[in-house]
Amino acid sequence: MWRLGSVHHKASRSAKDLEEFKRKRREHEKALRQARRDRQLISKRLLLNEDEQDKEFMETDTPVSPDQMQEMLRSVQSGGEEKATHLAVLRKALRDPQTHLIFTKLESSMYVLVGQLSGHNTQCQLEAARCLHELSHSLHPGVGQSCLPATPYLLTYLSSPCAKLAELCLYTLGNLWTEGAVMKEKLLAQGIVPALANCIQNQRCNLAVVEAAGFTLSQLLQDKDAADTVIPLVISSGLVPHLTSILTPDPEFGFGPAIECAWCLHYIVSRAVDTSALLTQGVLSQCCNLLITLGGAVSKGSTEESLELLIWPLLRCLGNLLASGVCEGAGCPVGLEDARLLGALCVFCQSYLSSHFGLTRESLWVLNNLTAGSTVFCSALLFCNMVPALLQLLPFSKGINTMVLRILGNVAHNGTGYCVQLTQAGLLPALCATLKMADPDVVTLSLEVLYLVTANSPQIAEEFVKLNGVSLLEAIQYNNEEEQCLRASYLLDHYLHTHSTADNPS
Repeated sequence: MWRLGSVHHKASRSAKDLEEFKRKRREHEKALRQARRDRQLISKRLLLNEDEQDKEFMETDTPVSPDQMQEMLRSVQSGGEEKATHLAVLRKALRDPQTHLIFTKLESSMYVLVGQLSGHNTQCQLEAARCLHELSHSLHPGVGQSCLPATPYLLTYLSSPCAKLAELCLYTLGNLWTEGAVMKEKLLAQGIVPALANCIQNQRCNLAVVEAAGFTLSQLLQDKDAADTVIPLVISSGLVPHLTSILTPDPEFGFGPAIECAWCLHYIVSRAVDTSALLTQGVLSQCCNLLITLGGAVSKGSTEESLELLIWPLLRCLGNLLASGVCEGAGCPVGLEDARLLGALCVFCQSYLSSHFGLTRESLWVLNNLTAGSTVFCSALLFCNMVPALLQLLPFSKGINTMVLRILGNVAHNGTGYCVQLTQAGLLPALCATLKMADPDVVTLSLEVLYLVTANSPQIAEEFVKLNGVSLLEAIQYNNEEEQCLRASYLLDHYLHTHSTADNPS
């Protein structure tokens, strides 16, 4: 991220200035990532039984008493061939959250379920798993903890030939992960990460199971200690290439698996210390290619809601990879050399401005990371004539205009030729408008961009004077923002005073 540090700038960028610029960019992006992580909420998910009618599911029965619950458990234990039926009755009773505490307080209740789960009757296994799934979704503290005896079997059945059983176990484990430190330690010790890796690899053709595995893995990756406890295991297990291969949506099944796996990759990228391994495993190139494809779909007028649900995590994944410094050093990584990526980002900025304001801001954030310190992308931005479209976003607040100004600053940082092309695209009239805005961040960034273009070209300074720019800066000199006053004074004294005197001879 480009940002100047003081008023007394130099016209050229020294090595020391470059290092300072990189340091501040990393600090800013770290703050952005932290803010996003803080907003992520680990949530539970309830998988409905597709074998039942919606009407039956919505019916509310009379609350179950402890005696009735005890009788249900006895029926399961002595039910013979009717065990599966009795388990189905128990599962329906457990839909009522009030029954969860009643069930867990009954002696040996959980071991009854575990006994059926570990048995050889496939239908009883499935019904017992559904009961555990209902309990895993409970909001009562301690109910989830009571499911600990079942976790070894839930993990074992991730490799079950019964896809529905594997799917149930996955969502149940994802819910149980939120039940506190003891549950997390047990699941990690029991090998939940290798089990998920094996499940995704072996069930690649069953997208419902893959989607469930993506949900469970995302639960693990959102944990506050994931950087130390989960992510190293995920990377060493070889999961990343499998997640990357699932990013392309299946036209028949839908976007679900791709969305879940994209969020998993985002959580990994945003918290991984070393992203070089992720680059070699194709994360960046796949994100870029898919964003280009989605940009084409959006530009053709596609209004499918799932599109933006997939675009969000892909943008965050790419933005965080860029913030980690993958564009610095020798050359441009594979996947970033396609200028169509810029076009896709601009399409997202414009298409989602009214319906998904945050998605426009996220797209600009990625565009900012692409152009920061990159002459290749700054040149492509100018060559593709994208500056006018960016200037049209300057009237919009809530982080939109400030991010646009940062992008313009990235381009201007590359020297006189870039500044001239920005001016030809209409930069100066746009700056005259932003300098009048009430947002102090917008005014400060506008002054920084103005400094870059006027310091690089006396002709640009002269043109700014002709637009009555001097009076704008003089007005800023007398506001309450000390930093703005200093910047405005510096510009007037060092770059605009001569041209102002020439235009207004005494």
